[in-house]
Amino acid sequence: MKSDRTLFDVNRRAMLSALAALPALPMLLPGSAQAQSGTGTLPLAPVAPVPIADPLPAWNDTASKNAIFNFVERVTRQSSPDFVPEGDRIATFDNDGTLWGEQPMCFQLLFALDRVKVLAPKDSEWKTEEPFASLLKGDLKGALAGGEPAIFKLVVATHSGMTVDEFNDIARDWLATARHPITKRLYTEMVYQPMLELLAYLRANAFKTFIVSGGGIDFIRIFSERVYGIPTQQVVGSSGKTKFELQNGKWVLTRLPEVDFIKDGPGKPAGINAHIGRCPIAAFGNSDGDMQMLQYTTSGSGARFGLIVHHTDAEREWAYDRTSSIGKLDKALDAAPAAG
Repeated sequence: MKSDRTLFDVNRRAMLSALAALPALPMLLPGSAQAQSGTGTLPLAPVAPVPIADPLPAWNDTASKNAIFNFVERVTRQSSPDFVPEGDRIATFDNDGTLWGEQPMCFQLLFALDRVKVLAPKDSEWKTEEPFASLLKGDLKGALAGGEPAIFKLVVATHSGMTVDEFNDIARDWLATARHPITKRLYTEMVYQPMLELLAYLRANAFKTFIVSGGGIDFIRIFSERVYGIPTQQVVGSSGKTKFELQNGKWVLTRLPEVDFIKDGPGKPAGINAHIGRCPIAAFGNSDGDMQMLQYTTSGSGARFGLIVHHTDAEREWAYDRTSSIGKLDKALDAAPAAG
């Protein structure tokens, strides 16, 4: 399995519900109702209060879980000095490595690699042109040896030259059938249960949840509502340029082979400002690519919350941080303690 992970290793920058807590039910007081028996009238025994359900059952009982509860209580209780009106309760989540997996490489890049194989018969030049030639020979490591320029070339070739609707249909079909190379599960099954619980818990407390990702905005929007409960208009992601034009008597948006915006690193705060127009009060990420979003969120006035998902479980998933070229967590890991 180690060799598989090494083979698939690439730079992340290149590619770019559990129920919420139930309210306590009213308890029947002694004497509030009576039962008849053959010897007389007796009061009913007191009914024990219904315990409040844990809204984050998949989370370990640690300081991180308690911090989430404390923060939400502070910003939602009207008598609290840290109370935040519902309209300002914005929480942003990275996607790759935070809401779903990102190993052995970003899933959207795996989509691009599969598309190369589908499109190859239509482009004979790919047989001799890199990185396509190596990829078509089965040499993935060689195809990705060119780094970001090679990956950019692969993405542009597989994500442009079609209408937005055509791309959405292609990506939707892939997500419905493609399997993760190691787990053999659908990619939309490679999501983290603790994070699904957290999304539901925040929404139950009148937070509006957004995805802010270096991944493609159109790609994520295909599954965000079905998988995460996050509607398409609450997805902020990297995007390519489009052109509005008339094709066969119909007006369409065509995807161009040009980058419009990369929503990673410093692009995340800029994307939040452009798409949302309000600074979040809570942010969640897992890598150095999320550090600026966390800094932007936690530097604001009033109660703020930032959380880093640190992948340390090599047995059940993957363990990676400082030296990983996918989801590298180094600078943000160092900065986290001082930033709370």
